[in-house]
Amino acid sequence: MPTWKSRGLRGSVLEDLINHTNEIYLQNDLAVIQKIPTPITPINIEKSTRHITLAYFDQKSTVDYIGAVQGIPVCFDAKESAQDTFSLQNIHEHQVRFMEEFEKQQGIAFFLILYSHRQEYYYLPFRALKVFWDRAVNGGRKSFRFEEMLEASYFIGKQSGYMVPYLEALQKDLNDR
Repeated sequence: MPTWKSRGLRGSVLEDLINHTNEIYLQNDLAVIQKIPTPITPINIEKSTRHITLAYFDQKSTVDYIGAVQGIPVCFDAKESAQDTFSLQNIHEHQVRFMEEFEKQQGIAFFLILYSHRQEYYYLPFRALKVFWDRAVNGGRKSFRFEEMLEASYFIGKQSGYMVPYLEALQKDLNDR
């Protein structure tokens, strides 16, 4: 059997966990968060199964999720790392610009990062990511180390019934502003 080499599905398990959490938040009237699909144009569709076998992206996507938590607008992106160094190549300039503009409008932007080799989840506020981003733009490291991220983020612990319970970390972020 051939080995699957696509990079496109790397975050799909993480996104499934977040989607499940968002469904529970919705059921409990805590938040309304939508997964934003990446706009594509299908080129080939297998007629018998109606599966898209070839497509191209219509435009650059902004963030993975957008919505509101108890009246607070939020947007965030889900990222995964299999090592302790997180490359900023995994984040695109148009995403940073969107999150910057979102926060200018009094929204809260952040990243949910899974360090898969540790099986640990972290909430990284946009303002902390921006420090790493600006450092790279100004000729510094093009990545951040786990230790640096720990100082700037919030650990997401386990919580019964939720796969990635990020609302407590969001509350800490709000308290720290």
